[in-house]
Amino acid sequence: MAYNPPGNNNNEYDGHRLQDLPAGSTYHLPPVDQDDDESQRHLLGQAPGHHYDQDRLGAHTPPTRPVSAYSLTESYTTSAPPMTQTPQPYGNEYAGAFGGGQQLEDTGFGFGTPRPASTVDSEESWLRRQQPGGAPGGLKRYATRKVKLVQGSVLSVDYPVPSAIKNSVQPKYSDTESGTGEFVNMRYTAATCDPNDFTLKNGYDLRPRMYNRHTELLIAITYYNEDKVLFARTLHGVMQNIRDIVNLKKSTFWNKGGPAWQKIVVCFVFDGIDKADKQTLDVLATIGVFQDGIIKKEVNGKETVAHIFEYTTQLSVTPNQQLIRPSPTEDTPQTLPPVQMIFCLKQKNSKKINSHRWLFNAFGRILNPEVCILLDAGTKPGAKSLLALWEGFYNDKDLGGACGEIHAMLGKGGKKLLNPLVAVQNFEYKISNILDKPLESSFGYVSVLPGAFSAYRFRAIMGRPLEQYFHGDHTLSKILGKKGIEGMNIFKKNMFLAEDRILCFELVAKAGSKWHLTYIKAAKGETDVPEGAPEFISQRRRWLNGSFAASLYSLMHFGRMYKSGHNIIRMFFFHLQLIYNIANVLFTWFSLASYYLTTTVIMDLVGQPDKANDKHGWPFGDTATPIVNIILQYLYIAFVILQFILALGNRPKGTKWQYISSFALFGFIQFYIIILSIYLVVNAFTNDANKLSGDAGDALKSLFTTNSEVGIIIVALLATFGLYYIASFLYLDPWHMFHSFPSYLILASTYINILNVYAFNNWHDVSWGTKGSDKAEALPAAQVVKDEKGEAAIEEVEKPQEDIDSQFEQTVKRALSPFKSVPEDDKPDLEDSYKSFRTSLVITWLFTNIALIIGVTSGSLSVFGIGVEPASDRTAKYFKFLLIATAVLSLVRFIGCLWFLDSIVESSQSSIVLTPMETLEAIQARHRKEQRDLQARITSKKKNATKKTRKGVNDECAALERELKERQQLELDAVDGDGDGDGEGGEEPDGAEAGNGTDTAAGTTQPQGKKRNRQKDRLARRAAEREEAADAAAQEAQNMTDHRGLERASLEATFSAHGLVEHEIRPDGHCLFSAVADQLAQRDIPISAASDNGEIPPYRVVRGVATEYMGAHPDDFAPFLDEPLATYVPKIRDGAEWGGQLELLALASAYRVEIKVVQNGRTESILPSTRGEEGEGKGAIWLAYYRHGYGLGEHYNSLRKKG
Repeated sequence: MAYNPPGNNNNEYDGHRLQDLPAGSTYHLPPVDQDDDESQRHLLGQAPGHHYDQDRLGAHTPPTRPVSAYSLTESYTTSAPPMTQTPQPYGNEYAGAFGGGQQLEDTGFGFGTPRPASTVDSEESWLRRQQPGGAPGGLKRYATRKVKLVQGSVLSVDYPVPSAIKNSVQPKYSDTESGTGEFVNMRYTAATCDPNDFTLKNGYDLRPRMYNRHTELLIAITYYNEDKVLFARTLHGVMQNIRDIVNLKKSTFWNKGGPAWQKIVVCFVFDGIDKADKQTLDVLATIGVFQDGIIKKEVNGKETVAHIFEYTTQLSVTPNQQLIRPSPTEDTPQTLPPVQMIFCLKQKNSKKINSHRWLFNAFGRILNPEVCILLDAGTKPGAKSLLALWEGFYNDKDLGGACGEIHAMLGKGGKKLLNPLVAVQNFEYKISNILDKPLESSFGYVSVLPGAFSAYRFRAIMGRPLEQYFHGDHTLSKILGKKGIEGMNIFKKNMFLAEDRILCFELVAKAGSKWHLTYIKAAKGETDVPEGAPEFISQRRRWLNGSFAASLYSLMHFGRMYKSGHNIIRMFFFHLQLIYNIANVLFTWFSLASYYLTTTVIMDLVGQPDKANDKHGWPFGDTATPIVNIILQYLYIAFVILQFILALGNRPKGTKWQYISSFALFGFIQFYIIILSIYLVVNAFTNDANKLSGDAGDALKSLFTTNSEVGIIIVALLATFGLYYIASFLYLDPWHMFHSFPSYLILASTYINILNVYAFNNWHDVSWGTKGSDKAEALPAAQVVKDEKGEAAIEEVEKPQEDIDSQFEQTVKRALSPFKSVPEDDKPDLEDSYKSFRTSLVITWLFTNIALIIGVTSGSLSVFGIGVEPASDRTAKYFKFLLIATAVLSLVRFIGCLWFLDSIVESSQSSIVLTPMETLEAIQARHRKEQRDLQARITSKKKNATKKTRKGVNDECAALERELKERQQLELDAVDGDGDGDGEGGEEPDGAEAGNGTDTAAGTTQPQGKKRNRQKDRLARRAAEREEAADAAAQEAQNMTDHRGLERASLEATFSAHGLVEHEIRPDGHCLFSAVADQLAQRDIPISAASDNGEIPPYRVVRGVATEYMGAHPDDFAPFLDEPLATYVPKIRDGAEWGGQLELLALASAYRVEIKVVQNGRTESILPSTRGEEGEGKGAIWLAYYRHGYGLGEHYNSLRKKG
């Protein structure tokens, strides 16, 4: 930025006031004695050392530059001021811009502190800034301009950069490239195509090719959601590395064919707008590679896939949010050179592999670079590391890929090493770089080049390697079909979780080629590592599953190596590596059992007393040591089982403390095993039989004969841990063996017992798919219009320079404000709490049952003093108890059964049997319902009958009616027969009235009368019962509310009030539709669009109109149905189903009328829907609704106007 304070006489950079720093502002300056690299604070006055031979690039990799000679503060100063004084702004390096390094007052842009408070850049404010004229400050709307589309479809526009950025370019560059506008304008391209279609033929192009520049080195930084500190760490490290390359004065390559900076391109690929940190975009805007209010979500209705910005800048931002710019008057070795930058902002999140497809298939094919370096945002490349990577390719024409050394970021003074997880990962990285990577590099095939810090020769990976690599891109799934991600099985999907391993194998096995891979130790990169257990477990799930699947892939496809162009010696080493990899896979597969067996074997060797050999248990004595060992073994097994339970049903974040406790327990057991191992080794050499005072050969021989297990353990310990020390000292990098190795020893078993268990139990968890972008929907679109020549163009607002500068001032404030990290909410959500409870329940249930099994069957409990009898006796006693308990519980259940049976018999004897009349009423009600249902079925059948089938349908319907009538009559007859008071032989009881009406008296003999007719008696008795029941029903009816009468009275009052007269509609199931048809006819409203409905009944036409509207507007009706709309509509249209509220709403909307329904006590109005409809309403129609007035139930009548 060309910020010139008052008093600066450099008139060349004092032309525009908006880009100047207000008097006394220091918000852009580094704080006193502060640097992003703490180890370099005392080296501010030292010039950086140069250990490369600059006469020419030799054939060997240059020695590693000492860490103490590299610092980000090289960009700040070249001479260290006294520590008691405030350092000069940016040191002498930038003194020209500040009048010799004068002190600046601290007023800033109205802030009272040297650095402003952090400005919260909310998503809403960022979206507002993307709208035309939506930048803060109330910018006005100005004139518009028309931009011609390339080939009528590609939007590619140049936008002027802020004056501060334009003026920050050194004159020697701006004057040279003044004809291109490279430093004056930023180029924006809205790519509406797939990366494979981003070609010159389709109208897409990039600035380096437009300027006819050869791209030797393409540096790609992939980004997901990192904050601005992590991004600036990578950005500034890359800028310093490019400066190292440009400053090679005597290079035989970089100084030929144009300036070195023109051969380097830096490309940022952001994976989606939603997840991108908006303050990171402000950092890019500060260096000129991005501007608010430019991006377009679509061009002429075609969605934008990627937003591409291009600019060449000399600016950088440090992780401390300090702006680094060149001096306009001096050109020192610390001055940053111009860097060609491409910023690709993908509109949607589509994974890292898709970002690489944009890099290789889109940008790579246009730029055709020689070497591509891949970095992840947050990885900080070391001093001259990128040069070391490139030099490896320059010196070896067969080198296809390379990687550098990645080490963990340990914080100030290594304080992060206090976290055991960080120390473990630091040791893991170091040993991998000392043992694994050099071994694989010697073979010529490095199994994985980490995507966070690696490089490839572009022409080596073109063809099949990239083709196979991109099979994992889900955006290609439709194009690739079964070969794409959607057609893969779960094994292949896991394989693409470690897609970089696939690329490495395909590169080495490329047919007809002899590309090999190597490890370049001089190239170093620093990266963050997970510091919490949940994050660590989640990261390793992807790594372990992906690497395991990819390892199997390389083993299964090793035969393709024979089609490559490697010589016989290289193939011999590949076969050795194949055997080595097979052994590693087998050990990984059985590692779970191996760790447990190792633990138990060492415990038994040390802890089990042996009186015959005078061996005692250690360390707690003969009695306590076996007890402790058994407890630890049971805990080991229990916590391994716990890992399976947690992995199968919980997220690591939801069970954070369970995993932390697991790490602690396995660490404690491993620490105990280490102590026992040390004792075992010491005891082996201090034992009288193994003392080294005699022949050393005999002593060693005794270790493998008398104590064979001890000797094997000693050899294993020396071969593992001893080699760690030896190799680390040989590489002159032993410090991790002292501060990280102890943590690794303690937590080594957790890699298997926790990480591998979780990874394998979540083998199914393969997350693919594009996440939709809600923010992209709010972005402005570019609509195509025709210009004066009739060519396709877009019209957009043309901002004046002062508005661009004013907007940029606010951007710089946001970008350079101190970073305030937002703590991540790691509290478990509701689902996690549910899963946690389930896990606790399963754990309690499982472990209590296991405890019971152990308590009954284990023979080791006697050492605890719990029981002295043998396990067989305990088992027999438990079995007896189980049988007795089972018998007692069964007896209790049987007693309950008898009690309930007795209560049923008693209640049945005292219960009151329903009267025949009550049973008859229920049967008659059911008969009426059956008749209605049959009538509806018959109506439907006759409606659907044709002339040919009409006779058969009529016969069928008559048969159904006859069958129903006969069946119902039989049911009524059965009820009548059951109502007889006596049987055929029944007689009147004594004292009752005789059939002839005379009384019987005691002692009096009556003459014999006629024989009684029992049938007539039964009929008379039945008639009397019916008459009595009718009288009771009439009496009950008098006492009941007359709902029918009340309803009729209420409706008639409403009819009279509105001047309506009721028109009776036949109660046949079609009453609603018939009533509506009658009302429409009264108002001369056609019931159908057709002029003649033929012989179709009006109610059937109305049914069709209602169902047609419901089918056309499913969202208005489907939520209120108990069945699918697709099955409901045919039933209403073709059957005799009753209509209701939904049908009334559909008819009101279809006929554009208001339907007024008069019912008991109120009148409801059903208005037509206004959504998407045109035309005015056609008045109101009136219906009467009866709930009690008709025997069949609900009924509708039509209401006409009187007269």
